[in-house]
Amino acid sequence: MRRSEFDRAVADEFGARGGSLLTDLVLSAVGGRTSADALAAGVDPRDVWLALCAETDVPENRRYGVGRLEPRRS
Repeated sequence: MRRSEFDRAVADEFGARGGSLLTDLVLSAVGGRTSADALAAGVDPRDVWLALCAETDVPENRRYGVGRLEPRRS
């Protein structure tokens, strides 16, 4: 997962509260850091995304493959 995909997934899943989740919610799965701190420390965006999903009870069917743009159609 690229950082841009992470950002898109957070916006799609959490909407307006996504920004505060990234800076306020501490995730034990990424070393007891917030998502923003974990990303700044170089933690893979996919790992941060999965930790965020687990902590906020996002259903598993909405955790994988999110954030990707739909393929362009010719």
